[in-house]
Amino acid sequence: MSATTSPTYLEQAFHDGHAALIGEGKKERIHYIAADHSEKWSDPEEKVRAEFWSELIYKYEYDPTRIKFEVNVPRRTPNDYADVVIYKDDECKDPYFVFEIKRADISDAEFAQSIEQACGNRASLGAPFCGAIAGLTRRLLRFDKFPPGERDRNHLTDIPKRYGKPPAWRFYKNKPGHDLSAIPREDLRSAIRKCHQTLWEGGRRSPIAAFGEFCKIVFVKYRDEKNPDLEDDQPYAFQRRDEESSDALSKRILKLYKAEQELEPGVFTDQINVDPPVLAQVVEHLEAISLDRTELDTKGVAFEEFMGGFFKGDFGQYFTPRELIAFSVEILNPERKHLILDPACGSGGFLLYALDHIRKEADRRYPKHRTNARQSVSHYKYWHDFAEHNLFGIEINEELARVAKMNMIIHDDGHTNIVGHDALDFLERITAVKPDLTPDKFDLILTNPPFGSVVKATEKDKGYLNQFDLRFYLNKSTTGTKPDESSQSERSAKRGAKAVKARTSVKTEILFIERVRSFLKPGEGRAAIVLPDGILTNSSLQGVRNWILSRFQILAVVSLPQFAFAHYDAGVKASIVFLRRLKDGEVVPDDQPIFMALAENIGYDATGRKTFDVTVESETPEREKVERHSCDLFDYRVYFEWSTVNPKEPGWSERHREIIPDTGLVAQWREFQRNPTPFFV
Repeated sequence: MSATTSPTYLEQAFHDGHAALIGEGKKERIHYIAADHSEKWSDPEEKVRAEFWSELIYKYEYDPTRIKFEVNVPRRTPNDYADVVIYKDDECKDPYFVFEIKRADISDAEFAQSIEQACGNRASLGAPFCGAIAGLTRRLLRFDKFPPGERDRNHLTDIPKRYGKPPAWRFYKNKPGHDLSAIPREDLRSAIRKCHQTLWEGGRRSPIAAFGEFCKIVFVKYRDEKNPDLEDDQPYAFQRRDEESSDALSKRILKLYKAEQELEPGVFTDQINVDPPVLAQVVEHLEAISLDRTELDTKGVAFEEFMGGFFKGDFGQYFTPRELIAFSVEILNPERKHLILDPACGSGGFLLYALDHIRKEADRRYPKHRTNARQSVSHYKYWHDFAEHNLFGIEINEELARVAKMNMIIHDDGHTNIVGHDALDFLERITAVKPDLTPDKFDLILTNPPFGSVVKATEKDKGYLNQFDLRFYLNKSTTGTKPDESSQSERSAKRGAKAVKARTSVKTEILFIERVRSFLKPGEGRAAIVLPDGILTNSSLQGVRNWILSRFQILAVVSLPQFAFAHYDAGVKASIVFLRRLKDGEVVPDDQPIFMALAENIGYDATGRKTFDVTVESETPEREKVERHSCDLFDYRVYFEWSTVNPKEPGWSERHREIIPDTGLVAQWREFQRNPTPFFV
């Protein structure tokens, strides 16, 4: 606990002498003084129970002498015990509330079982209320006016304070002790995992469909927190109220979603397609969390880790490893005034890292320790205006466009500039969908276009391929068909000369090079584009290289290892190529230096295992630690905090990471910019 944060309820309980830790190491135990009860402190569920018990004392104002542990339950199977029982009387003969406590990461099936156990114990003990607690996920039920078999309409929103009337709602805006709060990354990761597991429904939905539904629900949750019409002391809408059935809750959430859809029809086009009991469970996992107040770094790392695991499967081809994204952003060094586009944005990684780059610039301009209220507004405006007006993405896959929008919403908040569309479509159609997406406009383009798929004229609208000048520059077919006479004759043509006959099918990565040029500002616009090495080396693609050289200045080529995309089911050897669009008539001298580099250690291997060289810079045992992680691309500084969310395996949890300026190939690129002499790193 730092000097600037309030003690937790449990820390307060230790301080006030309601509990004490006795013994050391594996023999350490927590002793609950008033109940004269002790338990092994390393037990996975004990820390959850201790935190909850202290909440009962300080938040809900129950006398610790009336709270008992491991209460023997009559008429139940032998040796059945209730984890926590609150009594109405000093003699502890009249049970009031019976709780079953579980660790935070249990499955939905295990949680449902714990509910039944709590209900059975309650019935045997004769208490009016019961509940199951599993970290942030809670379910409370009332039986003071419902039959013993009811499990839905008897939902209890919150624990009554000091035996009082059960509240109608649990969370109220800016109401002390009843507002939503920021949470640590481990808790957020756990909540996200639970939501996805609930929505996956044991395989009833595909992972991508489950994730799509999750995005829609998170959208409602986030917008509810940000609702400008909600006044102080009013209840949030994204929660289950007292005695509300799952059907009634579902109707309310769907109504909220529909209202948000009408406000922004382009964000989510289809309805939430989740059964009421499942939706109620997801609300249960999320209702206690403030997505708005939780730090951006915390949200970023939690969602990124989750999506990293998620995209390793069927959708791996859409996911660019984050080390490569961070490196590309560092090389191009975005500024706040820049308009930035990713025409194949996937889940939005390049855009988010560009936003993070500008946020760090805001931190430098308005340091937190010196920030007053006016500067705080300036800090927020500095990066938020950039997020809202300068970041654009196009993604052909609607599900992934939705993921990118959700990602931007969570990071505050350029989601309205993400367009679900084919970036290779006719430019006028793209502009019709989003008027901001006009040619010759963008300062920076960062993209990893899809490799290997082929665009065939016969499968597209008439004239689709005719948009692209590059189709004339293919020496022979890139699709395995036989070369025709016109492509044979091109071999002896001068640099940049066109073939007589255009191709009727072209690989997407080739067309994307031309589309990137279309969107860049002439003379100024720069791009970082991941390209398969075949474009750079295959003799059959010399015409494409000639086209590139006549229209771009090649700033840098960074060759990646063969396995760079193997972890995401794409084993193509690739490089990151950095380009500047030339003005009409501009010619680059033949002896213009190009930064050429080979990156071998890029921070991970073919299996995804991290390969950074790690140096510990500072460490306070079981509190905080700072490490330096080095690879060929750059060095990270990584900040950790000690986590006991999983008591079986307490350990270091990453809180934040930042690139150390002027390290690795980034440093050599900066030096090259100062003194551009030809060399190979």
